[in-house]
Amino acid sequence: MQKSYLVLHSTVFFLYICCMKRENTDTQIPIDVGKLIENKKKQMRKGVLELGILSIIAEEEAYTSDIIKKLKDSELAVKEGTVYPLLTRLKNAGILSYSWRESLEGPPRKYYNLTDAGEQFFNGLMTVWKELVNEMENYTKHIT
Repeated sequence: MQKSYLVLHSTVFFLYICCMKRENTDTQIPIDVGKLIENKKKQMRKGVLELGILSIIAEEEAYTSDIIKKLKDSELAVKEGTVYPLLTRLKNAGILSYSWRESLEGPPRKYYNLTDAGEQFFNGLMTVWKELVNEMENYTKHIT
């Protein structure tokens, strides 16, 4: 007896699902499409999180809590535990720098801004983003 396999192929934007039929039966392996879409949505959001953070900081210096609030307001579901390591990684890569500012509400706050290299990196990512969006619009423009 031959086994059935469910094969998932994915890229940043597409999820391909192949479902092989079992030998001697017409039954297919059940697929929870809603769950697959939700998982893909999470992956896509993670993929654009860095660009979202850099976009916020490119507008003006930003405090981490403000970055998180803006991301949540735009429906990019994020957790502090995701943003802090990403900010640290970008700082260590020379993309971001920070300065300390006194706060009336407690201890000094760390405000992030783009370095010169960070501005170049952000502009490059924006170019790539626009190209990807344009490509996807071209691929899907004939689909209703």
